[in-house]
Amino acid sequence: MWKYLFYKFGQLIVHCVPRPWAYAFGRFVSDLQFRFSPRDRAAVLRNMRQILGKSPDVYKRSRAVFLNFGQYLVDFFLMYKVSSKFVEENVRIEHFEHLTQALEKGRGVIMLTAHIGNWEMGAAVLAQMGHPLTVIALPHKERVVNDLFNRQRQAHGVTVVPPNVGVRRCVEALRKGRLIALLGDRDFGTFGEPMMFLGRKTLIPKGAAFFSYKTGTPIIPVFLIPEGEGKYVLTLYPAIEPDVTRDQKDEVFSLMERSTLVIEEKIRQDPSQWMMFRDFGVDHEHLYSHTGV
Repeated sequence: MWKYLFYKFGQLIVHCVPRPWAYAFGRFVSDLQFRFSPRDRAAVLRNMRQILGKSPDVYKRSRAVFLNFGQYLVDFFLMYKVSSKFVEENVRIEHFEHLTQALEKGRGVIMLTAHIGNWEMGAAVLAQMGHPLTVIALPHKERVVNDLFNRQRQAHGVTVVPPNVGVRRCVEALRKGRLIALLGDRDFGTFGEPMMFLGRKTLIPKGAAFFSYKTGTPIIPVFLIPEGEGKYVLTLYPAIEPDVTRDQKDEVFSLMERSTLVIEEKIRQDPSQWMMFRDFGVDHEHLYSHTGV
C-alpha cells in the first residue's frame, strides 16, 4: 500500500505546481532513491559498467538514470495534457512514413520499444496521432498500484490487456489492421529467449517476434526520448518484415536478433535514458533454469 500512497502523493504534487517545479521535485525524489536504495543503485552501476566499460562517466551516467526516471514519472502523471496540440508543439517526429507504409499493407503493426525515455507517453502520443495501441502489461504486485497505472494508460487511448488473455487479444487487433505495442529489452518472466544483448547473455522477450511470425505483421521499433524539459522526439525505425515461409523457431530467433540490434543501438546512444533497475544479464544457473538444460 505504501507504493500506492507514494504515487498518489507524487501525482498530487505534480498536478498542483508548475511543470518546472514538478520536474525539480521528481529529480529530488529520484536522487534520494539513488542515494538510499543500494540495491537499485548497484544494479544500475553494474549495467552501466557493462555498457561503458571503464569509462569515468559510469557513476555520473548511473545517477542520471535515476534523475531521468524522475522526469519519466512526472511526464506519466501529466499525460492528461497530451493532446493533438501538445504533440504538434512539443514532439518532433522522425520517420513517421515507416508506420504509414506498413499500415497500407493492412496487416496491423507491432510497435516494439524498450524501457528507454518515456515509453508510456510514446503510446499516448501515437494515440493522439490517430493510432491507439493495444498493450500487454505485467501487473504490479499491489493491485491498487496496477489499477492506478492502467487507468492512466486507458485514459489516453491505450487498451491494456492482462497476460492471460494477451495473446488472443493482440492477434485479434493485428488481424483487424490495428497496432499493438510490446517492450523488448528484458523478459521478467520465465519464457524469454537467451541471447546476447549489450555483450551479456540476457533473456529477451519473444512476444513481438512470435506475433510477427504468426500474423505476418511487420515490427517497427519506436522510441520517445525527452529533449530537455517538456520537449520530446519520437523516432520510428524501418519495418522488420517476417519471412513466414521459414521454420518458425529459426525465423522467430532471427526477428528477435534484428529487433534487439535496434534496441542496443538506441541504448548505446544515451545509456542514461535506459530505465533498467535490475541486472539485465542472467547467470548460467538462472539461464539453465529457463531453458530446461
